[in-house]
Amino acid sequence: MINGVQSFTQAMIDQNTPCAIINTGSKQGITCPPGDTAYNISKAGVKVLTEGLAHELRNVEGCRITAHLLVPGSTFTGMTRRGRTAKPPGSWVPEQVADMLVAGMAAGDFYIICPDNDVTRDVDNRRILWAAEDIIRNRPALSRWHPDYKDEFAAFLGLESPFRR
Repeated sequence: MINGVQSFTQAMIDQNTPCAIINTGSKQGITCPPGDTAYNISKAGVKVLTEGLAHELRNVEGCRITAHLLVPGSTFTGMTRRGRTAKPPGSWVPEQVADMLVAGMAAGDFYIICPDNDVTRDVDNRRILWAAEDIIRNRPALSRWHPDYKDEFAAFLGLESPFRR
């Protein structure tokens, strides 16, 4: 991703036409759930790279490029199918993510965080806020999954179980 951004951004600036760079992140790159640390690191890197890129592009005089971070929810694609032929009920299809991307870009959004059929945007927002508050409140790392915070997290979400997707 870094090579792609470095290879194409200047040429895109030089062509002086409106265009966008869209990088695909993941909610896991923001909330970092345990179990797949390498994936979380890679997606956190995409987030930071894209935030920096958006900032840099805003400061290039006359630049007509925007950068956006697409953060899909569960999406049933060839990569995520894992041998399944039927879409899981909780997943979106790629067209739904694309529609959300277009709407977010039209609204001028940088962070385009897609829900899915299991997780609402409100739940995503609360999970992201909880993760940020781990730092601010000096809670244990990844406290959302720490047994001592189970009830507090559930109350924060307003759900029966803090371990719902």
